[in-house]
Amino acid sequence: MTGKYFGTDGIRGRVGESPITADFVLKLGWALGRVLARHGRHLVLIGKDTRISGYMFESALEAGLSAAGTDIRLLGPMPTPAIAYLTSTLHAGAGIVISASHNPHEDNGIKFFSEHGVKLDDATEAAIEAELEVPLATVPSADLGKVSRFDDAPGRYIEFCKSTIGRDVRLTGLKLVVDCANGATYHVGPQVFRELGAEVVAMGDQPDGLNINVDCGSTAPEALRERVQQQGADAGLAFDGDGDRVIMVGADGTVIDGDQVLYIIALARHAAGRLRGPVVGTQMSNLGLEHALAREGIGFARARVGDRYVLELLREREGLVGGESSGHVVCLDRTTTGDGIVAGLQVLERMVRTGTSLTELASGMHQYPQHMINVPVAERARPEDLRALDDDVAAVERELNGTGRVLLRPSGTEPLIRVMVEGQDAERVARYSERLAAVVAERLQ
Repeated sequence: MTGKYFGTDGIRGRVGESPITADFVLKLGWALGRVLARHGRHLVLIGKDTRISGYMFESALEAGLSAAGTDIRLLGPMPTPAIAYLTSTLHAGAGIVISASHNPHEDNGIKFFSEHGVKLDDATEAAIEAELEVPLATVPSADLGKVSRFDDAPGRYIEFCKSTIGRDVRLTGLKLVVDCANGATYHVGPQVFRELGAEVVAMGDQPDGLNINVDCGSTAPEALRERVQQQGADAGLAFDGDGDRVIMVGADGTVIDGDQVLYIIALARHAAGRLRGPVVGTQMSNLGLEHALAREGIGFARARVGDRYVLELLREREGLVGGESSGHVVCLDRTTTGDGIVAGLQVLERMVRTGTSLTELASGMHQYPQHMINVPVAERARPEDLRALDDDVAAVERELNGTGRVLLRPSGTEPLIRVMVEGQDAERVARYSERLAAVVAERLQ
């Protein structure tokens, strides 16, 4: 479900433009407090990334929640998965993350976790949206919610991250470059790896409220690649602004994306006899991942694009690991949501246990060339609008003859049709994608 305000991952937009305004966020906090009160829950945790507008929205949420009679514990700048973990372990009614993830500082958003540390279900989101439509009424003064800071949040999360790999595993002898994207992992990310014994070179760890995700982090791994080679490091890890994604770099400068991270983790679980269900990717996951897993006898399923859908399919198919090529990797045998630090640790554990370099671990997966073209259309398209192109898609798929695939999908946020073709030959892939993009432009503009 996507509602009037909620998208697939909370509510997100440009700061100062509806709905990402101080008055709306105040009302949003009140609406959540009202919904929680129906179930006798009166404590909410609030965390944020490092963008400057987080201060404003933190204060707005405090006011709204307090007006609804809900107590608040402020965690300060913390990764999104840390909020999920702490919401569950502290038995809070809900957790709120103020973040726009990998977006620039001009954007921000509000994400929610339930008392179990998972994204809110559709019914709860619908209930919050219903409360947004009624006038705000403040509880009696004696019942107002109280606000306190939870100063131990970083320490608790660091210990949790360390607990997700074997107690016998140490990173001693490894030199790691850790790029924190000037975001929410800036103070906890490097510390996790240091406490496990690694020599850590930190970068992107000087946030100023405006430099989050700027030429650094998982969306711009070139800087990490350069630093890894410059430092002679064994590996590099790049997180995004809120810490739920990781992209890695090998000692030779090879960039390891989310599909490859997922491949390494899946093989590690399979080798240990602890993998169950299929590995879950998305419609955008590289065909090379599916083929590499098949060679190992591991099933693979594709969900719609978005970590929410990956999680839904994992639970439906009783799987353990899934993710996206962007680096959002979920290990349900370790935590409840995508976690860049935890995913990175699983890969480093595999390196240590096998004595194998990161690039070697990823070498069993051959990445097929992908070519994507975004075609502007007059208005937001629906999936059913693409049925008129079925014959054209089928013609390209016949020419690929089982060596590739075609994906057409409307953007969830912009008036665009994304045309993606994937196959063994980069030149043919580009030619086919351009051919289909021209058809889309002619038929749907």
